[in-house]
Amino acid sequence: MLDRMDADARRRTLIATATTASTPRQLQPRNKKPDCPAVSRLSQLNSHLSSRTFATASPSSSSSPPSPSSPTMTSQVPHPTVLIPGPIEFDDEVLNAMATPSESHVGMPFVNCFGDTLAQLRQLFITSDPTSQPVVISGSGTLGWDIVSANLVEPGDEVLVLHTGYFGDSFADCLATYGAKPTQLKAPIGSRPSVAEIEAALKEKKYKMVTVTHTDTSTGVLSDPKEVAEVVKRVSPGTLVVVDGVCSVGCEEIRFDEWGLDVVLTASQKAIGAPAGLCIMMLSGNAVETFKSRKTPPGSYFASLKNWLPILQNYEAKKPSYFATPSPQLVRALNASLNQILARPLEERFAQHKAASQKVKDAVAKLGLKQLASDPKHQASGMTAVWLPEGMTPGDILPHTAKKDVVFAGGLHKEVATRYIRIGSMGVSVTKPELGHIEKAIKALESGLVAAGYQLP
Repeated sequence: MLDRMDADARRRTLIATATTASTPRQLQPRNKKPDCPAVSRLSQLNSHLSSRTFATASPSSSSSPPSPSSPTMTSQVPHPTVLIPGPIEFDDEVLNAMATPSESHVGMPFVNCFGDTLAQLRQLFITSDPTSQPVVISGSGTLGWDIVSANLVEPGDEVLVLHTGYFGDSFADCLATYGAKPTQLKAPIGSRPSVAEIEAALKEKKYKMVTVTHTDTSTGVLSDPKEVAEVVKRVSPGTLVVVDGVCSVGCEEIRFDEWGLDVVLTASQKAIGAPAGLCIMMLSGNAVETFKSRKTPPGSYFASLKNWLPILQNYEAKKPSYFATPSPQLVRALNASLNQILARPLEERFAQHKAASQKVKDAVAKLGLKQLASDPKHQASGMTAVWLPEGMTPGDILPHTAKKDVVFAGGLHKEVATRYIRIGSMGVSVTKPELGHIEKAIKALESGLVAAGYQLP
């Protein structure tokens, strides 16, 4: 059994506490919350930068930032609208939250902010179980795969990977790197494994874990974690259910406790709406106990839960602690974004994303095009993967949409990457319809197709 906090971690806590005690009191701006102050320096920064030439700025854009007094404008420098499946456009408040001076990662202002942020994640994932553990570590969403692979499986363990695209292959590769034995249950491109297929696979052998990609960013296919968890608990109740929610958390419904999930991993730069650089996870008490009962040491040092669990538990309890330096600015941006997300019912946010995505999908159909995910039940709310007309490639259309100040993404699935494009519809582009991002995307798609030689129906 692994101890909840080893001697080294205890010493780190004492050192961090001593460091904090000797740190001079940090002055807080007036009229700001002491826990997570968002120092508004972004407009000053933009004033400085707006006089420079940016390769990403539209040639027709004004050289000075638009006035924030208009409800459809922001204080950000002019730039093309990024409508890819992440990173997404940012809200001004989120960027302002990053514009803070350097600060100590064990100073109480940041410790309080980080603790609040970890608690907010419990609300986002809809978990009230005190044994569940929120995780925020500097890194991309891919780090979540390493954390799962290094801590929750051991060499020789069997893992069933439900494959709906590129990210099933990649998760399987990561698991194999740590010595696990992944078996991929693959569906045709644009589809997902059926319940009957999952049940049959679970009856063939005992799996330590089942992984499912909630939204596969390479195909736009939406899986059903609730459905997967139900069949796993019925057929193989000891098997962990791990959800890759990198492109779903924040725009698709996830009920961690109610659905009986063991791990959901995600990242900051997609529907959560913060800049890239944070790996975000929720672990169930069952997952934590699985880690503690492993027979071999974790396969990673930086990704080891032995190092991180006591640190994260201390931060959530508002106690300074240290294993590796977090990013105060990114955590503050995440906190600002979570404040916005949790300011209204999550159900409203999910419905708003579904409606905006449907608007894009309806426009795609009106243009005579089809999606990779042909079944409406398999179509994600945060993105749309669109088959291009016969003979057209992403390189034919994307330069034209870029001229309209809209950035779409090319294909990613290795078997058909040159035959489709991907359109993102997440975060502020959806929750602030006054920005007009969805309408701008539809117009850019239509004009780009025409410029590339497509005859509209």
